[in-house]
Amino acid sequence: MNRAARAFWLDSPGRGEIREVDLPEPGPDEVVVRALYSGISRGTETLVFRGGVPESQHTVMRAPFQEGDFPAPVKYGYLSVGVVEEGPESLTGRTVFCLYPHQTRYVVPAAAVTPVPESVPAGRAVLAGTVETAVNALWDAAPLVGDRIAVVGGGMVGCSVAALLARFPGVRVQLVDADPARAETAEALGVGFALPADAGGDCDLVVHASATEQGLARALELLRPEGTVVELSWYGDRKVGVPLGEAFHSRRLTIRGSQVGTVSPARAHRGYGDRLALALDLLADPALDALVTGESPFEELPAVMPRLASGDIPALCHRVRYDDPAAGTHA
Repeated sequence: MNRAARAFWLDSPGRGEIREVDLPEPGPDEVVVRALYSGISRGTETLVFRGGVPESQHTVMRAPFQEGDFPAPVKYGYLSVGVVEEGPESLTGRTVFCLYPHQTRYVVPAAAVTPVPESVPAGRAVLAGTVETAVNALWDAAPLVGDRIAVVGGGMVGCSVAALLARFPGVRVQLVDADPARAETAEALGVGFALPADAGGDCDLVVHASATEQGLARALELLRPEGTVVELSWYGDRKVGVPLGEAFHSRRLTIRGSQVGTVSPARAHRGYGDRLALALDLLADPALDALVTGESPFEELPAVMPRLASGDIPALCHRVRYDDPAAGTHA
């Protein structure tokens, strides 16, 4: 078995490169995975690419199989889908999801991979990590039947939350974003769309995922009295002003943080594996293909990442394709 592999590294902030890797021999409880696709979440990964992880968050922000340290050199990423080439009989030949960086092949513990259901195409399964974030956010938010809900910020996480909320009976869901082009995505997901100035108010719940001060301020404005904003944005090393004056106290509003690194206390009896398996099951919905907005070969990553970070390539999830002539064509 060929033990050579290639990995994408952030060599210095704003500059990436592909490095050769020699894989170790797998142990009895490990698997060798050949990558089919990986995904780039434009928010977190481009922030890492720019070197924007604050020193206080270096430990918290480590990915499960990260190598190196922030700001660089570092091998970072967490949305990988591949085929198990070697390992336990129950996994060999299976398509799996793993929280692994962008690399052509890798060796990980068998417990670190989650089989992808047959109902989910490999190319869509790269969304599992983001849908898992949305699942955790909704466990935190606890929406009720008939709620009026706005999702402010039509990025990858916000759209995933809106897509799941669309399944709740009687719920009015509106995706709010400053980019009119997000209306097409909202339509594909089966939810309403509004520009910030046109968004419907009197919301029981607002999920904020725009990572902007303006978005957070608008999220608070959209609430009914005693309503709640669930804050999903991560601002990195930026200082953010929160409008706690005016009617914030008299209206008894709540801002609550949610972060996928910890399973929601509302579902503390469920483990990380359960949460990820649920996210993969939810990806059977073809409407979620709308979240994949571009694709490029692995070899082009050093050129593609700066364009994603600058916004030159507008993206929700940008998919990376691994073409291995020796392995045949991947569906």
